[in-house]
Amino acid sequence: MSSTPKLRVRPKADKGLVHEVTPASAGWTHVGFALHKLDAGEAAGGKAGERELCLVLVAGKGRFSVDGEEFGELGERMSPFEGAPWALYVPQGSAWQVEATTALELAICSAPGGGDYPAKAISPGTHPRISRGKGANVRHVYNIMPEDDGAAHALLVVEVITPQGNTSSYPPHKHDKDNLPHESQLEETYFHRLNPPQGFAMQRVYTDDRSLDEALVIEDGDVTLVPYGYHPVATTAGYDLYYLNVMAGPKRVWKFHNAPEHEWLLQ
Repeated sequence: MSSTPKLRVRPKADKGLVHEVTPASAGWTHVGFALHKLDAGEAAGGKAGERELCLVLVAGKGRFSVDGEEFGELGERMSPFEGAPWALYVPQGSAWQVEATTALELAICSAPGGGDYPAKAISPGTHPRISRGKGANVRHVYNIMPEDDGAAHALLVVEVITPQGNTSSYPPHKHDKDNLPHESQLEETYFHRLNPPQGFAMQRVYTDDRSLDEALVIEDGDVTLVPYGYHPVATTAGYDLYYLNVMAGPKRVWKFHNAPEHEWLLQ
């Protein structure tokens, strides 16, 4: 569709502010995503304004503060393939700062703010790892801000590890209609990493009528935009895939609709 922005977003730099997806640049309303890559000793920060944020330590460690409240050094894994993440929730109207204590890859997930939610560190293991699927459809899920945690106004944040040669977000599903309890309307970004990093994966974003139908080659560090439609992912042999999902919409509910022609795969 000519009105749809390019769905694969490449990194714009090797260091500093590597990604900056805004609702305006994505052509939608709710989800924002940014990524900082810092060397030890470097600093970053920002203001949430009318949005709420979830800072996810993709890799590395840093010392964090929100509105002058010190959260100390957060982070323990040095690769997104080394277990669950540390994260930090930043409410609307707040300012945050970080000083990297090691090389740091920091994701900034954002959505419209609201309510009265405090700044909060989210440690690994806050939510248990969930493994889904079987055969060549296995993936391992680390919820960071799920819908049932009562910790945010709009943000839903989750990490997924898909082992080499497996499919993920599969069977194909979508969440683009405000039709609860059957389906919720959520925009979504995928931030992808591959291990080893020279690998690639595939992602398709499409609608039932194929008015949107794009097949994307995903490389290490890419972001995929999913404004609507189904959005399955497939890894290639030899390369594990990590992705960080940010979702938000009119309601903080994740209720998806499976492509009916592929639902037999769940039997």
